Amino acid sequence: MGSRVELGFAEEAAPWRLRSAQFPSKVGGRPAWLGESGLPGPAELRCGRCGRPCAFLLQLYAPLPGRPDAFHRGLFVFGCRGPACYQPGAQGPLRVFRNQLPRKNDTYSYDPPPETPPPEGHPPVSLQLQCGAHLCRVCGCLGPKACSKCHRAHYCSKDHQTVDWKLGHKLSCAQSAQLDIAIPDHKFLFPEYEIVIEPEEMETPGDSQTDADTRKNLEKHDELEAAGGASDGFETLDEEVLEAMAKHETREDKIFQKFKNRIAAEPEQILRYCRGGDGPIWISGENIPQKKDIPNCSCGAQRMFEFQVMPQLLNHLKVDSLGESIDWGTLVVYTCADNCNQANGYMEEFIWKQDITADST
Repeated sequence: MGSRVELGFAEEAAPWRLRSAQFPSKVGGRPAWLGESGLPGPAELRCGRCGRPCAFLLQLYAPLPGRPDAFHRGLFVFGCRGPACYQPGAQGPLRVFRNQLPRKNDTYSYDPPPETPPPEGHPPVSLQLQCGAHLCRVCGCLGPKACSKCHRAHYCSKDHQTVDWKLGHKLSCAQSAQLDIAIPDHKFLFPEYEIVIEPEEMETPGDSQTDADTRKNLEKHDELEAAGGASDGFETLDEEVLEAMAKHETREDKIFQKFKNRIAAEPEQILRYCRGGDGPIWISGENIPQKKDIPNCSCGAQRMFEFQVMPQLLNHLKVDSLGESIDWGTLVVYTCADNCNQANGYMEEFIWKQDITADST
């Protein structure tokens, strides 16, 4: 991925294309872990609000050219399944991790992966990594706990062990040969899709002018507010801005309109990637992080914008309910500007949730 804006779209794909060996970008299902050492443990993947295990939301394959230690590089996002944890302003229900490997490593071939499916009979779900580490039967994350009876089923937590026991492991526990093929639907994983990456098409001159006008009017609107709405401020405003103010058009309206204008050409985009670019497009003027709100990496370096998850992804997750549901305006991921690499493990990065305000609907 380069410095220009690239868009991600959710598309159906054959399951084999979404396995680790294919270095996929994908939504839902179980994580296709990149490196096998230093996986985030259960404590790191718990919701910061309710304490329950988070579900895998998406991963992005984002190698860095010119960095041999990041020839393979993945970003992994996890989110709580509890709608109540996504209340406006809440930042606790989401986690993001970064992992990277050099081209020559102990897990993958030096050559690119084949573009053909594996032989028939390959297990559809693998719950043990090549290094021997076991994964949770429910979520596919690190599973340090084992069933005390069969010692073959592994879990990240008591919560997931209980769910699996009720949904079938109680019967299959004694049938060890059935463990890897008799995995029930725990209603925990998000639907699985491949994320297909395409460059954002350049704006037409008309679109560019529209955005420029929007920015200009926002600046004038801010200047007028700063002046307290003094009458002499009106003398500097052009007719278009006066008309907008007469219609009680607010700064919030303009920001939301700019957001809509930018995605209008590709309304199905679920992700926007541009590491170190101009930054995200905000859906609201509220709850935009300041520099002080974005913590430095544990190595001491500042974090920079890398990608954002769009609200359109929610349409693919099937999270709507009659009551409350998981929701966001946009999720913005910031990663270490130095792209540090500590023992080839998974480094936690920073994710910011901006909500859709009542004025933006």
